[in-house]
Amino acid sequence: MYTQGEQDAARTKSVGLGFAVFSAITFGGSGPFAKALIGAGISPEQAAWIRILGAAALLVPLVLIFRGSAGLRAARASWPQLVLYGLTGIAGCQTLFFIAASRLPVGVAILLEFSGPVLVVAWLKFGRKVAVPRSAALGVAIALVGLATVVEIWSGLQLDLIGLLAGLGAAACQATYFILIDKLTGVADPLVMTAAGSVVGAVVLTAVSAPWAIPWNALTDTIAIGERSAPGWMFAAWLIVISTVVAYLAGAAAVQRLSAAIGGAVAYVEVVAASLFAWILLNETLSTNQVIGGVIVLLGAFVAQSSVGKVAPPEIPDADPSARDLDLDTAGI
Repeated sequence: MYTQGEQDAARTKSVGLGFAVFSAITFGGSGPFAKALIGAGISPEQAAWIRILGAAALLVPLVLIFRGSAGLRAARASWPQLVLYGLTGIAGCQTLFFIAASRLPVGVAILLEFSGPVLVVAWLKFGRKVAVPRSAALGVAIALVGLATVVEIWSGLQLDLIGLLAGLGAAACQATYFILIDKLTGVADPLVMTAAGSVVGAVVLTAVSAPWAIPWNALTDTIAIGERSAPGWMFAAWLIVISTVVAYLAGAAAVQRLSAAIGGAVAYVEVVAASLFAWILLNETLSTNQVIGGVIVLLGAFVAQSSVGKVAPPEIPDADPSARDLDLDTAGI
C-alpha cells in the first residue's frame, strides 16, 4: 500500500518522464527543417538567429502575462546563470548543431552533440582534477570507440572537419546546458529561464549572424525538403514554436521533476527522433558502421552521464535565495 506522498512522487515522475520524451521528440525535428532553410541560402548562424529571436518574441510576453513582476525579479536574481545558459545551452548549442547538420547527415550531427557527457568527464578529470568513478572512464572509452566507428577512422577521417568540430562544440554546450538546468532546479522558473536565455542568445547571435543579410525571400518561396516542398515560413514556424519554445519548456519542466541526470538520459530519445525525421523528410540514411558506432556512442555517453552524477558538479554562482519560492509549475501556461 503506497502512501499519498509516494503516489504523488510517482505521479510527478510520470509527468516528468512524459515531458522529457515529448521534449526529445520535438527537439529532434529541428535538424531537417533547419537543413532545408540552409539549403535555400540561409546560413546556419542566421537560421539559429531566426529560431531564437522568434522564440524570444513569443516567450517574453508569456513571462509578462503569467509571471509578471515576479518573473522579472527571478531573472535579475539568477542573471549570471541565465546569461551563461543563453550563451551555451541556447545560442551555442543550436548554432553549432546547425553548422554540423549543414555539413554532415543529421543523424551523425546529433550523435556528436550527444557525446557531451564524455567531455564533462574529461573536464572534471583533467580540468578540475576531480577523481571520477571508474565507470565514468569506462563510458568515455566506450564512446570514443563509437565515435571512431562513426567516422570510420580506419579509412581516414570520413567526415567534414568543420562539421565534426561543430558537432563536438555542440556537445560541450549541451553538457553545460544540463549542468546549468540542474543547478537552477528550484531556483529559476522554467518559463523565465527559457525566455531570458532566448533573449541572451538572440542578442549574441545578432553580432555574428549578420541578420541584415538574410535572404528573406527564402521564407516566402517554396523550399524543397527531400522529395517534398513547402513555403519556407512553415519550416521557420516549426523551428520557433515546436522545436524551440515547446521543446525547451517541456525539457525544463521534465528536469524540474526528474533531475538533470534522469532528464539527460531520457533526452537520448532525441537521437532516434532526429534520425527518423531525417530519414523520412530528407531520405538521409546512416551506413551500417555509423549505426553500430552510434549505438556504441550512446551507450558510452549514457554510462559516462550516469557516473557524472556521482561527483561534484562545476561551481556556478548561487542565485538569490529569495528566488527559491517561485512557483515552478508550467501547467498554467
